[in-house]
Amino acid sequence: MNPCIIPEIPIDIQGDNRWMSQHERHVSEAKEREPDVIMIGDSIIQKLQSCPIWDDLFEPLHCLNFGIGGDLTQGVLWRIQNGILDNIKPKACVLHVGTNNFGNTPEEISEGILTIIKEIKSKLPECYIILLDLLPRGAKPNPLRVRNSKVNEIIHEKVKSISRLEVITVNTGLLQSDDTLSAQDMLDYLHPTDTCYRKIFEPVHELLLQILGEAKDLDKELVGTQ
Repeated sequence: MNPCIIPEIPIDIQGDNRWMSQHERHVSEAKEREPDVIMIGDSIIQKLQSCPIWDDLFEPLHCLNFGIGGDLTQGVLWRIQNGILDNIKPKACVLHVGTNNFGNTPEEISEGILTIIKEIKSKLPECYIILLDLLPRGAKPNPLRVRNSKVNEIIHEKVKSISRLEVITVNTGLLQSDDTLSAQDMLDYLHPTDTCYRKIFEPVHELLLQILGEAKDLDKELVGTQ
């Protein structure tokens, strides 16, 4: 059995229960607010909320951030099945997860991501999903970067027939001519800097504006026919 598709609470190695505490906060936020946009995933999603671009572009869209640093596909699956999508009906969901699934093959990780997509669509059938490619990692070419690229390749092929879903390729412009990552884009060669977050997420914002605008027009049409 592929471990990437089995919902699982991660082992609390450090002993402070942070993962579950964050999950419980997300569930509470879902009950208290009515988001038009949700973001689900790992630290790439989580750290976005600490960047200026969050307040500039995403907070005005009534957006909730359900990112948890270090999360795996199986952790995201567990969270989806245990409350973060209950009580809300967002119009769009942004997803990034899979880079932390160490020891898993590209095929296993891809199946995990696809399982998450199916779970989101099962709970929120009208929600538009924006899937971000896994980012390159490491200053120089390395096996994990190759693995992430293979995951992206598989996912691009597999989601072609899925409606109301778009993949955004975020690698463009991040790798330099010699295939290295610049510290100006990723200081730790894993997490984007503020400048890099703008490179990656401004296209996401543009797509969200389009999705939300179309949803608003549809709501007006529905009201007009009643």
